[in-house]
Amino acid sequence: MNRWFALIGFLVLGLVADLLTIFLSSQSASAASACVEKRYQKVSYVVCTVDLRAYRVRLFWKDQQQQPFGGFDHLPRSIEDGQIVFAMNAGMYEEDLSPVGLYVEDGKTLRPANRRSGSGNFYLKPNGVLYITGQDAGIATTDRFLAERLRVDFATQSGPMLVIDGRTNPRIKPGSTSAKIRNGVGIQDQHTLVFAISKEPVSFWNFAQLFRLGLESRSALFLDGSISSLYAPALHRSDTLYPIGPIIAAYERK
Repeated sequence: MNRWFALIGFLVLGLVADLLTIFLSSQSASAASACVEKRYQKVSYVVCTVDLRAYRVRLFWKDQQQQPFGGFDHLPRSIEDGQIVFAMNAGMYEEDLSPVGLYVEDGKTLRPANRRSGSGNFYLKPNGVLYITGQDAGIATTDRFLAERLRVDFATQSGPMLVIDGRTNPRIKPGSTSAKIRNGVGIQDQHTLVFAISKEPVSFWNFAQLFRLGLESRSALFLDGSISSLYAPALHRSDTLYPIGPIIAAYERK
C-alpha cells in the first residue's frame, strides 16, 4: 500500500512540475512574442506589437537626478512587477538629448509642440505625434493633435508621418534611394501599437510600405534613423552604439 501511495505522490508531483513548466514557458513565450523578426520586401526587421491592455508603454527622458537616460542601461527593468519587454528611440532629439518637439511624460508637458519649418526629417511635414492615455493610443499629424486639444499621459512628436489615414505620406516618394537603419511606430487599433526597427538600411518609401501594407497600420510615424537603437532581452539584443534622447519602453502588465 505504501508503495502505491508513493507512486501516486510521485505522479502528482510530476504533474504539478509539468504544469508549472508549461505556465512558466507560456509566460516567457508571452514576453518573447511581443518582438519578432520579420522580413518584408527583402528587408529584415524586428517588429514589436503591444496591446496596451496587456502591456504598459512609457516614455523616458531624464532620471531622478534630472540627467538624460541616454540609453537603455539605467531604465527600470520592471514597473509594478511587470518586466520590460523592449525599448527603442522615441523620436528625434537635440545635441543635449532633449526632444526636438512635443514631449509629454506622466501627463506633464515637458517640451511644447514644434511647428517650425526647417531642414531634416523632423520638418518633412506633416510630422506627427504618438500619444497614449491609459490603455488607448493614437497617432495623428501634429496639426490634428493640437486641434483636438487632447489630454494625454504620454506623447512624443517626430516626423515625418509615414502613413496618414491609410495612405502613404505624399512627401515620401517611391523612387527614393536614401537607405538607412530606421525605426517607427504604427497603430492597428485604439489599443494596439506596432513598433519596427530595420536590421539593414531601408528607404523611406519601403519603410512606409512596411507599416501600411505589411503591418496594416492606418497611421504610422517615423521615429528616427541612422542612430535607431533597440533593447529586446528576449532577442538578446541591447544596442549601445550612440547616446539617445527620449526612449519608449513596454512592460508586461501584472
